[in-house]
Amino acid sequence: MQYYTWILWFHVISMVAWFAVLFYMPRLFVYHTENSDKADFVSVVKIMEKKIYYYIGVPSMWATVISGSIMIALNPGLFQSGGWLHTKLLFVAFLIGYFFSMGHFYKKLLADNCQKSGKFFRMYNEIPTLLIMVIVAMVIIKPF
Repeated sequence: MQYYTWILWFHVISMVAWFAVLFYMPRLFVYHTENSDKADFVSVVKIMEKKIYYYIGVPSMWATVISGSIMIALNPGLFQSGGWLHTKLLFVAFLIGYFFSMGHFYKKLLADNCQKSGKFFRMYNEIPTLLIMVIVAMVIIKPF
């Protein structure tokens, strides 16, 4: 348990990096779709989408999941402290699904084969905010 605090620190840092991607990449999708007639601009956005997803998003997502799993393995009693952890993990699963859906949209946009609008991606961009509100509430308030 002496390393638990360091693992928690790493978990929070990797979660912050992951959320930077979750908040910013859909914004890139908005720019991409709303400027599809500007080939030079879109080519730059495609590079940004690739780098943020694969170079920051994927590693930080896995770092968050692995460090969280290690913390649970080191302290399995967390499952006995009410349903807050179960609820948190359920919403983390939704978040992982959302992250992979971003990869799906990235590939469609890369192939110039996405029919979604900028308005759709503006709404889509709100999903991680709602998910993090529940996740953080479960950790801090522990309502169950």
